[in-house]
Amino acid sequence: MTTLPAAARAATFISALAGAAVLVLSSGAVQAAATQYPLTLENCGRSVTFEKAPERAVSLGQSTTEILYLLGVGERMVGTAVWIGPVLAGYEDVNAKVERLADNDPSFESVVAKKPDLVTAQFQWHVGPEGIVATPEQFEELNIPVYTSPADCVGKDNSGGGDGVRKTVFTMDLIYKEISELAQIFDVRDQGEKVIADLKAREAAARQKIASADGKLSAVFWFSSAELDIDPYVAGRNGAPGYILSALGIRNVIESDEEWPTVGWETIAKADPTIIVAGKMERRRFPADDVAVKHQFLKSDPVASLMPAVKSGHVVDMDAQAMNPTIRTIEGIEVLADAVEKAGLAK
Repeated sequence: MTTLPAAARAATFISALAGAAVLVLSSGAVQAAATQYPLTLENCGRSVTFEKAPERAVSLGQSTTEILYLLGVGERMVGTAVWIGPVLAGYEDVNAKVERLADNDPSFESVVAKKPDLVTAQFQWHVGPEGIVATPEQFEELNIPVYTSPADCVGKDNSGGGDGVRKTVFTMDLIYKEISELAQIFDVRDQGEKVIADLKAREAAARQKIASADGKLSAVFWFSSAELDIDPYVAGRNGAPGYILSALGIRNVIESDEEWPTVGWETIAKADPTIIVAGKMERRRFPADDVAVKHQFLKSDPVASLMPAVKSGHVVDMDAQAMNPTIRTIEGIEVLADAVEKAGLAK
């Protein structure tokens, strides 16, 4: 029997440990470290501290609410508000058990009445320096921490109220940051990593589906119009539609850096987009919120009806949630990629 030198035995032992570690990793047995409380995060220019995992959360904003459902913490939610359309498919039963405080803007009193130990906000429009529901400080005076989606404050100026102005190009990294931080707050980091990995895989598959179309196509995103006889709200380059188009190699004919500029149909027609993407939603703030109204306008308007995209039927309906910086943005990439492939435009 041959005895290995000490150094060789050590090397063999270390190699065995490394092999075991690889085996554990490949089997998915490794778990993310548990959250250590108190947890302090920097969020939208503020330091927010969580003494423990939340047990009574109120979520203001459909995307953030759906992220919490995906993280598996729906049973810890006691209220939601600010909805644009139906809940993410597969989460209808979970959502039905959580009280909807308002379809749109809830009152500060209605949120506080739920005795939350966390308030999440998708938009600073609702909870922010000029928040129409409240400011973060108003909640913090009651020892209620506020977490705001980074997608609504990183690279964006909301000081003027309303939709704010996006100064830098949106990427899904901001949504992944939100998922990761909420998973940390609720101490479900493993699930957060799974959600992010799934979204990234879906985007990669959609990109590959029409990779051959890179640089050949152009598009315009029509969210809505305050009135049908005035300029529509279309997507500039810095928001979620800009990310969708960039991911698929499709040119945005709207060259503005504004997130939702108003542009006349004559200008859009001259730009001659290959595809028109029409937002569909349950909201009815404006007549053109109804996607059927959009389609009727495109067929009957003397300018829009002459556009090759309209004549060829290259009008794609897309959930308006996907047009905002949300988890649904990945769905938007999939919807547009599928439409391009089905129409044979990728050839």
